[in-house]
Amino acid sequence: MSDTNYQPPKVWTWDKSGGGAFANINRPISGATHEKALPVGKHPLQLYSLGTPNGQKVTIMLEELLESGVKEAEYDAWLIRIGEGDQFSSGFVDVNPNSKIPALRDNSTTPPTRVFESGAILVYLAEKFGHFLPKDLAGRTETLNWLFWLQGSAPFLGGGFGHFYHYAPVKIEYAINRFTMEAKRQLDVLDKQLAGHKFVAGDEYTIADMAIWPWYGNVVLGNVYDADTFLEASGYPHVLRWAKEVAARPAVKRGRMVNRTFGEPSEQLHERHDAADFETQTEDKRNA
Repeated sequence: MSDTNYQPPKVWTWDKSGGGAFANINRPISGATHEKALPVGKHPLQLYSLGTPNGQKVTIMLEELLESGVKEAEYDAWLIRIGEGDQFSSGFVDVNPNSKIPALRDNSTTPPTRVFESGAILVYLAEKFGHFLPKDLAGRTETLNWLFWLQGSAPFLGGGFGHFYHYAPVKIEYAINRFTMEAKRQLDVLDKQLAGHKFVAGDEYTIADMAIWPWYGNVVLGNVYDADTFLEASGYPHVLRWAKEVAARPAVKRGRMVNRTFGEPSEQLHERHDAADFETQTEDKRNA
């Protein structure tokens, strides 16, 4: 595989042997590959996810709602192993035709409401329960500004920088330089915003923080890609201050554990069906 001599063909064809770490699940077509119904638990909110940054957005939101006393936000979180193709089951595709985690089904409505795309799920839950999205037009707009900033920016950080720096089967200097420059530009945007605000959208903790922290907070804290030194995270002091403050929130500590299948066993809660699961069902206790 060469990054200097490759010449694109006139018509692209799918090479199933290429693609590196994700070759077994990447494909150029959509839809289900197999018939399988999704499990359903006891709570109205059914989450199907994995503890990636996108998955953490929603579990952090749900745990923050519960921390705020919203009992109706109790949920079942089912593990979707994307490396094994669970997202291509007929049941999952019915909830999210794009076959990406996270996906949510709200069975408290008739008929049940499906919600896919992490940003849409955050807005749905904020509006449903009346928390973490300001009611005034200016505050709501600023929060949505940053939520949409994240939705547009994170692919450059994850699929761009993270992929070519950490996951790609070959190190391509052009690609790494291209996406490192953009990742650092985005961190600079965030750092300047946080220089004058406690939280991303102002003085109030919102869904913007819940969306942005799993990506940019985890990066500067060294929790993903092992890139905090490479990116000189210390050069973004306001992002670091914010990242540490958000990470210390009890709901964030819980939320980042849900559907997590990597890292310390004590921080992995593969499925969450009850608040007590954090004390009894983490992988260190299950394997003891």
